[in-house]
Amino acid sequence: MRTRFLSVILIVAAVAAVAAPAAEAVEERPILTAAAARKMIDACIAMAEAEGWLMHIAVTDNHGNLKAYHRMDDAQFLSQDVALGKARSSAVSPRSTLQWGEMAFGGGAPGAAAFVPGIIYFEGGLPIMTAGGYHVGGIGVSGDTGANDAICAQAGIDAAAADLQ
Repeated sequence: MRTRFLSVILIVAAVAAVAAPAAEAVEERPILTAAAARKMIDACIAMAEAEGWLMHIAVTDNHGNLKAYHRMDDAQFLSQDVALGKARSSAVSPRSTLQWGEMAFGGGAPGAAAFVPGIIYFEGGLPIMTAGGYHVGGIGVSGDTGANDAICAQAGIDAAAADLQ
């Protein structure tokens, strides 16, 4: 009986020893917080107001799920779907929408990237990366020129840099 008891204890200890390293191997990764997303929105609004731009601003996590959104007063309604599409395009792959456009149409004839469903090719969508290089989301801004949309989006990312460590 005593031998059986000791055998059971040894087996349990051996299983626990083997299972313990597996539990330690769980990878933790950063996420895009709501607070960081809100900082991005606020910075984009501040820049757009200073420049006289009327923007839609969308921030999504790296799965394309909406984290924060703002439509400035009197911003054209058409830009809503474009901003959301830009954010999602840069959220599902760590590329800007400008890079997607270059991959899709940079060679004259449409390339393979032109046929990826749901991707927006207009400038103004940027991937959100942490300081450690993790892709945590995308930001899409629409309402002015593509270049101004991208400048505004970058201002949002820059404002949340401390939250993206």
